[in-house]
Amino acid sequence: MGLWRKFAIGSAAGVILAGAALFALDVADRAFPPPLDKADVISAEVLDADGQLLRAFATSEGRWRLKTVVADVDPQFLRMLIAYEDRRFHDHGGVDPFALGRASLQFISNGRIVSGASTLSMQVARLIEPRPERTFSAKLLQLARAVQIERRLSKEQILDLYLTHAPYGGNLEGVRAASLAYFGKEPRRLTVAEAALLVALPQLPERRRPDRNLKAAQEARKRVLDRVAVAEVVGDGEAERAEGVAIPMRRMQLPALAAHVAEAATRKEPAVLKHQTTLKKQVQQGLESVARAAAMKLGPKLSLAMVMADAQTGEIIGEVGSADYFDASRSGWIDMTRVNRSPGSTLKPFIYGLAFEQGLVSQETIIEDRPADFFGYRPRNFDMSYQGDVTVREALQLSLNVPAVKLLDAVGPSRLLVRFRRAEVRPALPPNETPGLAIGLGGVGITLKDLVQLYTALANRGQPARLGDGITGVPGKIDGEPMLEPVSVWNVADILSGVIPPAGAPQRGIAYKTGTSYGYRDAWSVGYDGRYVLGVWVGRPDNGAVPGLTGYGTAAPILFEGFAKSGIATTPLPRPPAGAVRIAQSELPISQRRFALNASGLLVASGREAAPQIVYPPEGAHIDLGAGAGDLSPLMLKLQGGRAPFRWLANGKPLPDLSRRRTQQWLPDGGGYSKLTVIDSTGRAASVGVFID
Repeated sequence: MGLWRKFAIGSAAGVILAGAALFALDVADRAFPPPLDKADVISAEVLDADGQLLRAFATSEGRWRLKTVVADVDPQFLRMLIAYEDRRFHDHGGVDPFALGRASLQFISNGRIVSGASTLSMQVARLIEPRPERTFSAKLLQLARAVQIERRLSKEQILDLYLTHAPYGGNLEGVRAASLAYFGKEPRRLTVAEAALLVALPQLPERRRPDRNLKAAQEARKRVLDRVAVAEVVGDGEAERAEGVAIPMRRMQLPALAAHVAEAATRKEPAVLKHQTTLKKQVQQGLESVARAAAMKLGPKLSLAMVMADAQTGEIIGEVGSADYFDASRSGWIDMTRVNRSPGSTLKPFIYGLAFEQGLVSQETIIEDRPADFFGYRPRNFDMSYQGDVTVREALQLSLNVPAVKLLDAVGPSRLLVRFRRAEVRPALPPNETPGLAIGLGGVGITLKDLVQLYTALANRGQPARLGDGITGVPGKIDGEPMLEPVSVWNVADILSGVIPPAGAPQRGIAYKTGTSYGYRDAWSVGYDGRYVLGVWVGRPDNGAVPGLTGYGTAAPILFEGFAKSGIATTPLPRPPAGAVRIAQSELPISQRRFALNASGLLVASGREAAPQIVYPPEGAHIDLGAGAGDLSPLMLKLQGGRAPFRWLANGKPLPDLSRRRTQQWLPDGGGYSKLTVIDSTGRAASVGVFID
């Protein structure tokens, strides 16, 4: 056999053997893949609307392991990490032969390990498949796993695994958890000193923990900064400056905001690892800080709840379910935003709004605050005193009970509940009871969230918004008729924005109302500007009485502090809509100068049933309905007195239908002077002349 033939046969055999070996390795690789599924065990996270971390949950092993990708980390940290740990990371296939050869020669020459040869891929292999013993066979497996990992993942994906699983001492794993625990921030922007410490700790995480061994942490950071390759990354002089920066000596708690929302999110979707909420981290932090400070002053067993919502979108941007979730003495685990309680006087603005809408009163109408008997129901004021004759504006600002009940008697409790249903809110009535006048003073049950939902209508020109649940709820404006007409809403806001703030609180340009339930069990305060509504409840979760607890003295200061600490800029209250004006008492129609009812519930003037009186628009008024722009807006007509049904005429032409309501809409044909007339069922009439601009 010739030499050439032997060479050919040998070469072919070598190729076959190499192919067989590669085939065997491929079969083995497929049969025994790296346990990458273990890398998926990470902490569940609850995020705010902008993706910021509100709360994290430890894994089942009790480890803080937050998912981290390259985009989450300061690029300079990544360059420092690669320069220090694995300079040829982007060039090798999992094992660096140069580093392996150097380490072997150093071991032979010195009889001990001088430098390691582990690549970042090998470290990832060790992290996802840890072995307690450091044997030769374990090292070989690590080498093999590194190659397997490189076959399956990109370099960026390998870095993602390292950033998520690198050990940092105790139960901290991953760069994000370490940065939050030691620096109190996400690792997107790190100083050179911070980045160097995070590079140094994973080699010996327990020995170098800065909260337990500060000197070891300082020395480890110095070794990183002294490495020539690292110095090239950070620039001239930066390493020396970083060495003089103090290392944090304590470990901070990871973000633990929005406890009740976070618990609800994980219960709703336990398999999901990232839960998006509508909350805003800055707002949530501010409200929780206010709640903690208030709880210190409130004393034992008292809790509080707060809800802040966007009145235009219905999104809850801040929610505090209790004073302290972990305080058993306050039953902190109970989410008091969802519990029905008596709302006290916080429903009064809606009674007044309905009375304004029906033309029963104006802000300067005189109403009596004296003892009254409503078929056995005798409401009394909170301080047991009476003011006599007051204006409607004063009655609401002072939260007088008798005037509110008089107006509720006139508009009807059932009609008020119908308006609440327009806002998709259904207060809980006592069992087997029909709606009664006690509703006006808190004789129903309502949750804080529902109360805030009602107030979104006052902040949004009468159109309520459906509140979400803070997680995946479907917020948004509620379709259908508005809860109250814009002019009525403006009147309510104009009155409530004039209520004096609690002692020491600055005027913030908000309208607000307070309430105290019967027996001093609940203190409320709800306030709003032109965009946001904040509601506050204070009381005992067990519904126990708290002597001295009041809405104005207890809840209102928390409300104003909550607005201040939320970080949300005040949005001005809406401008007056067309036709909204505060009319002086002397200019009111006679029937609106004083509010009174006879025994049959009919409005009276001078002791007899009043004739119909047009209360809006007033005689001679100039009303801007957009005549100059072409498309006119409808004009709301309101009357008082008279007997239904009513027939309206505009410039002598009857409007289409008879109406039993004391309000009517009219769409003018054009601008200029118009004569409006109303005739009641007895033939009595009233007229006004107006100018449409």
